[in-house]
Amino acid sequence: MFGKTNTTTGSSKSNSPSTLTIENLCKSFDGTNVVNNVSFEIPDGHIFTLLGPSGGGKTTTLRMIAGFEKPDSGTISIGGKIASNESIFLSPENRKVGMVFQDYALFPHLNVYKNVSFGVQSNTQNFSGIDSILETIGIASLKHRMPHQLSGGQQQRVALARALAPNPSIIALDEPFSNLDTELRQHVRNEIRQILKNANVTTIFVTHDQDEAFAMSDTVGIMLENNLVQTGTPHEIYTAPESIEVARFLGDINVLEGTANSSIGECELGKVLLSETFGDHQKVNIVIRPESIRLNNDSNESVMARIISVEFRGTYKTVELALPSGQLLTSIMGIHIDATVGAEVPVSVNSTVSAFPI
Repeated sequence: MFGKTNTTTGSSKSNSPSTLTIENLCKSFDGTNVVNNVSFEIPDGHIFTLLGPSGGGKTTTLRMIAGFEKPDSGTISIGGKIASNESIFLSPENRKVGMVFQDYALFPHLNVYKNVSFGVQSNTQNFSGIDSILETIGIASLKHRMPHQLSGGQQQRVALARALAPNPSIIALDEPFSNLDTELRQHVRNEIRQILKNANVTTIFVTHDQDEAFAMSDTVGIMLENNLVQTGTPHEIYTAPESIEVARFLGDINVLEGTANSSIGECELGKVLLSETFGDHQKVNIVIRPESIRLNNDSNESVMARIISVEFRGTYKTVELALPSGQLLTSIMGIHIDATVGAEVPVSVNSTVSAFPI
C-alpha cells in the first residue's frame, strides 16, 4: 500500500494564508472512483503540481476546482470562501479561477488582443490593462495576429494571458506543455514559471511529466490510482519517497533486501545510511537510485561487481552491474568515468537512501 499522505503543501504546514483548500474531495463516474478522498492546501502565490500517470484523477480534480465537474463529496474553498460542498456549488464564472487548457482553446476568428480581452470586456478596469498583460507576458508585438499565425509557444502564452486578464485568484493549467516539442517545452515552462511568480498568482498545475513538475513547482502532490499519496517539495518527494510505488513512479530504482538497525541499513552493497530510523533488525527493502551508485570507489564499504552493459546517453551513461549473488543494478554516471563491459569494479553507495519495511 501507499505511504502516509501529508495533506498540506510540504513537510510542514505553511504559515501563509491558503488561496485554495481541498478537503476530502471525491468523484466517481458510473460507479468507478476517479478521485478518492483528496485533501491539500495551496498557500498564496505558490505553484502546486498534481503529478501522476494518465487516468489517475489529476484532471478531474482540476476540473472540480474550476467548477466544470461537481464533486460527489468534499469541500473546495477559494480565498477563504466555499466554492463547493454538500449544499453550495458556485459556477465556474463565480470562482475566479483562470483555466489554461491542454489545447489552449483560443478563438480562431479573434486576434491575440481580442482573445485575451474576451473574458473581461464587461470589466472596464481590467480591459484597460490588457496591453500591460501582453507586455508582461512578452506578446505585445503579436496583438494583431490571428491564432493560426502563432507558434505553439506563442499560443501557449496567449492562453495564459487570457487566463490572467480577469485577475483570478487561481490559475489552473491542464498539461499545458504537452503540444510543444521537447526543446521548446523546456524554454516555455521556464518563462511561464517566471511570469506566474512575477504575477504572484496561486497556481495549480497538472502533468504526468516529472521534469515539468519539478521544474515548475514549489510543491508537488503525487496522485497514484486516484489517491493523493504524498506531497512535498520536489527535493523532498524525490529523495524521501513515502512508498516504493512513489519511488518507482519518479524514476529508475534498485531494490535490495536488507536489514535496518536505527538509521543504518545492511544489504549486499554493504552498510548504507537510511533517510528514516527503524527498530533493530527490521527487515526492509532498500531503495537506491542509479545516480547514488558509485563505481571505482576504493572505500572500505565497496563491494565488487561486474559490468554487464554500458549505454551512452549523451550527457551521461547508464551502466548495468551484476553483484556476486546475480542481483542486477543500474548506475548512472558521467561520460568520462571509465566503465568497460566485463570489468570487475568496486561499487558503493554515495548518498542517503530510502527503506521500507517488508
